[in-house]
Amino acid sequence: MLTVDTQVVEDRCAVGAPATDVAQVLNDVAGWPQLHRPAVHAEVRERGEDGDLVQHWWVTSRTTVRSWLERRTVSDGGRRVDVVHEPAAAPFADVRQQWTVQDDGAGGSVIQVRHQFTLARPDQAEAARQVELARGELAEFLASVRYAAEHREELADLVVAFEDPLYVAGPVEKAYTYLYEADKWPERIPHVVGLKLEQPSPDVQFFDMDTKSADGSEHTTRSVRICLENHKIVYKQTQPPKTMTAHTGHWLVTPAREGFILSARHTATIRPEGMHLLGEGTTVEKARRYLRRVLSANSMGNLRLAKAYAEEELGW
Repeated sequence: MLTVDTQVVEDRCAVGAPATDVAQVLNDVAGWPQLHRPAVHAEVRERGEDGDLVQHWWVTSRTTVRSWLERRTVSDGGRRVDVVHEPAAAPFADVRQQWTVQDDGAGGSVIQVRHQFTLARPDQAEAARQVELARGELAEFLASVRYAAEHREELADLVVAFEDPLYVAGPVEKAYTYLYEADKWPERIPHVVGLKLEQPSPDVQFFDMDTKSADGSEHTTRSVRICLENHKIVYKQTQPPKTMTAHTGHWLVTPAREGFILSARHTATIRPEGMHLLGEGTTVEKARRYLRRVLSANSMGNLRLAKAYAEEELGW
């Protein structure tokens, strides 16, 4: 029920793609970090008849990450999504949204969103500030969904996704520590030339990193990392190289009877305007092969070094 303290923000967006395509993008929360600038990671914490409980991590400033839990209830074949924050974090007492997607009768569709919130304490200035923030965030998110839905086929060619695994016999903690201590990478990892780490909390890291690839090319990137339970580190380059529009991934430790599997996941989106940097006349296929080769070489090198670090006390 609305109260005098409840604020409502509404927006809509016309999309040149069918409602089914739009709904697929809207409901693929795990894929949002690849498409939407602030999104870093999303995980389903529980599934139930009343919807999925999803935790999100979004970058809100150069050194700040916001995390929240929301209950997402999907209906009408994915064309309606009701969202309730559980619980609402300060300064809110309640936050909820409703998303609907409808065909426009001409091959396209229309997204409508209603966002409402109630502050824990009445504050007109804070309410006005949050309304403006919500308007900006909704507009940016709608633009991301529209672009992804309208360019599905193109993105299918531009996105390179793969995972490299490596078996490790040594202690799990040592391998994880090797990957977690990013500030020591310039001493430990040959292709890392320099790294400046900012760590606002034990589970959130931001860093600017200078790297030199095997082909001699040098890059400066900025990344955010979320260090999760169960020895998983997810990352997103907030400032990717000029050859990519987005680069996300994770480092993951999976227990095995004989030790554990250490794996590196990459999802990279090629920037068409930057393909010339890989050589005149570079095609999408050549760019895909290049990124797969370079990213895999770097991460496999890191995995082998982490393996050696973890197994050194075994005398192997």
